Amino acid sequence: AGFELTQSILWEQLDDFLLVSDEELRQAVRFYLEEIRTMAEAAGAASLAGAIKMKERLQGKKVALILSGGNISVAQLREALAD
Repeated sequence: AGFELTQSILWEQLDDFLLVSDEELRQAVRFYLEEIRTMAEAAGAASLAGAIKMKERLQGKKVALILSGGNISVAQLREALAD
């Protein structure tokens, strides 16, 4: 399958990974918009969702997050803001 190469690289190079829920992604989208005044699609806000989820582990550390992707539909934005 097309993802085998990507998966093999990830398994070889990553120390850890974290799954976030759709709700956590929506919260991160909302945070970017309300607090940072930046539009992000759910996938683009995934790093923030993960950082929020593991904030105790990151407390006191310098953390850099990559925000990529502002391709969010009006319906998706409404859903994120509805919570």
